[in-house]
Amino acid sequence: MRIRLDDFSLKANCAFEAGKVTALIGASGAGKSTFLSALAGFVDCDGGDIRWNGARIQGLPPARRPLATLFQDNNLFPHLTIAQNVGLALGPRLRPLSKDRGPIANALDRVGLAGFDARKPAQLSGGQQSRAALARVLLQDRPIVLLDEPFAALGPGLKRDMLALLRDVILSPERVVIMVTHDPEDARYIADDIAVVADGRVMPPAPVADVLDNPSDDIKLYLGLH
Repeated sequence: MRIRLDDFSLKANCAFEAGKVTALIGASGAGKSTFLSALAGFVDCDGGDIRWNGARIQGLPPARRPLATLFQDNNLFPHLTIAQNVGLALGPRLRPLSKDRGPIANALDRVGLAGFDARKPAQLSGGQQSRAALARVLLQDRPIVLLDEPFAALGPGLKRDMLALLRDVILSPERVVIMVTHDPEDARYIADDIAVVADGRVMPPAPVADVLDNPSDDIKLYLGLH
C-alpha cells in the first residue's frame, strides 16, 4: 500500500503473521502511527491494497474493519464508569444489557480490575486506566490488534507488567498484534518480530534478534550506534 500526506509518503509491502507480536520501530516522524492509522481506516491510502485473510478491507469504514486499536491516551470517557467504558466494545449503549454484564465483568477480571466496574477513570491510577483500556480491546475480540505506544506514559516496571499482561490476554494463534514502540527493549521483551519504518518504507517483519543483534544502518542510526 502507499500513503501520501502533503509532502510525506510511505510505502509498505509486507505481511504480519497471526500468533505473533510485531513491533514497529523507527525514528519519530518515520510514519509508524500513520501506518497504523491507515490499517485502521483513519488515513486514506493513495494506492495498493490492505487485506485480511485474502479479503480486501481497504475502503471499509473503521468500525467495519476486523481490528481494535489501543492508543497512548487510553480513550476512556471521564464521565462513564469503567464498566460503561469497557462495554462500549459491545456497542454504543451507556447502560449495558443484562447479557453483557458477564462478559464485561470477565474482561475486567482478566486484566486485574475485578470490582472496579463502578469507578470512574479519575479514580484509577495510570496503570489501572491502561488495564481498563486493555479490557475493552479484549472484549472487542477482533483478529487484529493495533497498539500505538499505549504504555509509554508508565514507569519502566509498570510498563513491563502491562506488556506481559498484554501478551497473556491478547495474543492468540489466530490474532495479529502490531505494536508501535520507541523502546527497543520493549520489542525485545514482548515481540516476536520487528518491522522497521525508515526512508519512507515499512520493511517486512524479521525476527527480533536478527534486527537488534545484527542491525542495519537504519537501525544503527536509530539506536545511536553510528
